[in-house]
Amino acid sequence: MFSLQRNISKPEVRSPVYDALSVWNEFLSRGIRDKLNSTLWTVALVYGFFKQLSEYGRDFRLTLIARRSHHYAGTRYLKRGVNEKGHVANDVETEQIVFEDVPDGSPYITLLRNGQNYAVTKHHFNNLVYRYGSPIIILDLVKAFEKKPQESILLVEFGHAIDVINRDLTEEDRLRFLHFDLSEHSKRKAKTALDSLKIVADNALDMTGFLFCLLCYATLSMMSQRLLISSLPPAVAEVMVMVILQRTFTDRYSDKQIGENSHVVGLDITRYRNPLMLQQGVLRTNCIDCLDRTNIAQFCYGLVALGHQLHAISFIETPNIDFNSPLTYDLTKLYEAMGDALAIQYGGSEAHNTIIADSRGQPKFLTRSQAVITGKRRGLNNAFMDAEKQDAINV
Repeated sequence: MFSLQRNISKPEVRSPVYDALSVWNEFLSRGIRDKLNSTLWTVALVYGFFKQLSEYGRDFRLTLIARRSHHYAGTRYLKRGVNEKGHVANDVETEQIVFEDVPDGSPYITLLRNGQNYAVTKHHFNNLVYRYGSPIIILDLVKAFEKKPQESILLVEFGHAIDVINRDLTEEDRLRFLHFDLSEHSKRKAKTALDSLKIVADNALDMTGFLFCLLCYATLSMMSQRLLISSLPPAVAEVMVMVILQRTFTDRYSDKQIGENSHVVGLDITRYRNPLMLQQGVLRTNCIDCLDRTNIAQFCYGLVALGHQLHAISFIETPNIDFNSPLTYDLTKLYEAMGDALAIQYGGSEAHNTIIADSRGQPKFLTRSQAVITGKRRGLNNAFMDAEKQDAINV
């Protein structure tokens, strides 16, 4: 229901699972939960994607998770923009986890302006800061060059909204906005577009960091003694948890104890470059009426993150993974599977994977014919099925 970092930071605070944005049967199960005053008889259902890989000759698992928010959700074309509560249409949270096993452990686009201060847009970004902290890095993938302006209209308005919101924020908390016309870049050469996205991802990861913690299981048992954290604001609670984690590591694995304790936990602590790191902030990507470009950008970010994750556990010597690496191939298949699963939920067909296919050297006539078929399927779904599906989601 929640991210690994949140679960580790507050394992005993136990935010009700039905409060999670990704639980889709909150409304349908509310009656029986209220009647019984219990959640034991219901199962919280998350809509999205989950898959694990563990095929690398060493004991670690690569996990990819996508959680679709039930707020302002819907089908392609029928849900767009942001609502009055700051929830954007079809919000998907993507989380990539590397876990090491150790012993013991479209129609025309219309802008609906709601005042010049962009209150609902500001509300959306406040929600992101509450969930992930700062900085919020915005990667806007919409088209800038069109014969008939459609997406480019949104590009200009969105950029203006960010400027207005940033006027009231400190330099440290300002939203970081970057536009990258993925469609235009991919027309020249798919590999060049992916290389450029990888540079963007490198910079974003440097700004946000990522979660790395050796003491996940030990931390869980420890946290039961610190329920007072539940009364603190989220940011303060997280800082307190990190202080507790750092203190535990220092107490348990001080320099003089590392040698004698490492064999007890079945782990050579000295080989880890940093025993504790925390993600602060998030990379937020968006396109319009299409998750295909978003999924490609997320893949590039995931590839960069995977390099740093594997480097943190000393699986590779440098935090860089080449596009021709077998690891890249496996990660690509994982993100393609996630993209297809979400695209079927959202648009009624598999995702367009032309950029990835072009980067592999797949003949263009094959990728273009597949793209035509996918487009036709989406068009049929939009014309004949999406309205009923949207009504069901709205329930």
